[in-house]
Amino acid sequence: MPDDPTLSLPWPQARPLDDAFFQRDAQAVAQALLGKIIRHRVNGLWLAARIIETEAYYLAEKGSHASLGYTDKRRALFLPGGHIYMYYARGGDSLNFSAEGPGNAVLIKSASPWLDEMSPATALLAMQQHNPDAQGRPRAPERLCAGQTLLCRALALKVPQWNGQRFDYQRLFVEDLGLRPSQIIQTTRLGIPPGRDEQPPYRFVDASFARCCTRNPLRRGQLEGRDFQRLHPKEIH
Repeated sequence: MPDDPTLSLPWPQARPLDDAFFQRDAQAVAQALLGKIIRHRVNGLWLAARIIETEAYYLAEKGSHASLGYTDKRRALFLPGGHIYMYYARGGDSLNFSAEGPGNAVLIKSASPWLDEMSPATALLAMQQHNPDAQGRPRAPERLCAGQTLLCRALALKVPQWNGQRFDYQRLFVEDLGLRPSQIIQTTRLGIPPGRDEQPPYRFVDASFARCCTRNPLRRGQLEGRDFQRLHPKEIH
């Protein structure tokens, strides 16, 4: 980021997150990112999505990419908070941000399309064109970013372009518009193979968007206290 971010804001009222936001414990960052807006400028349009689901990862656990060791592709994980780490998952791109401590990071698991003056309906249309369903039809907005690879496809975020980079206020940043979840659901992460520290409850979901995330933690059969916990505002950092 530039030394004086105000000199490069994309518009005067923009409120991008600074490095200090990310330079915290990964779980704290994962919770605090809920409600924040990812903005990516593509062909003159600011595509935007509100973060609704995140996962925290730590160097010391087997479930993290960093536990596999340092490589040039994983370099961003070992840099200070606020670096972009992208990788391929099941043939699609995935977006992460480094947090405090080498090897610690937050995966952006899913989001909800965001519309406002800077990201109007034409931006949503572009996102739907980037990420059609299996039949080539526009996805419903609530399913457009309902997964880490769907999110990146809709926002046109690509590993070769952004892995290892910093935020660029003219092209990609995360904005704080003052949106806060009234309740957060804390549960176990998804897709962690058995024996690779699959049990820690490092997945966080904005309860208001539970039905729109990768897998609804409040679906039938899930029991509070066994499968998930509710974090209320006084517990949210």
